[in-house]
Amino acid sequence: MNLAQLGQLQEETFAKASTATRESYPPERRMVGEELSSYLDRRVFAVVSSTRPSGRPHAALSSYVRRDTTFWLPTVAGSVRERNLQSQPWLVLVIAEGDRGDHVAVIVEGPSAVMTPADVPADVVATAPDAWVSSWLRLDAQRLLSYAAEGATGRA
Repeated sequence: MNLAQLGQLQEETFAKASTATRESYPPERRMVGEELSSYLDRRVFAVVSSTRPSGRPHAALSSYVRRDTTFWLPTVAGSVRERNLQSQPWLVLVIAEGDRGDHVAVIVEGPSAVMTPADVPADVVATAPDAWVSSWLRLDAQRLLSYAAEGATGRA
């Protein structure tokens, strides 16, 4: 996994972020390098947000597999998320754990596409051998924000 890509993406995101966002995610609370990569790779589920054709939001829990700055989400052909991507090809993932003074959160956003299993790397498909997986969503991260509270376990 390319740690530099995650770090660069996060730096670019914060460079373009509003003052309010930068103040909400101060540099000393951001995860970087191996800490960020390790957190994303040990987690399995994220809340995934997409936009319905009507403009209403849709959120649901999904598993994911990360390869560098690409996130792969198994799904069922014809799912709400899949249909939403046809009109609004963008997803947001929120990967979070903990509460209050020990919480950790990563927000990832980017353009997304529906992929057939044949178009997904074999090592990714192998992570979800369940028969129900009939398509995959690919999210190419363009924005990434992270935060780890001072009391969060596993901080470097």
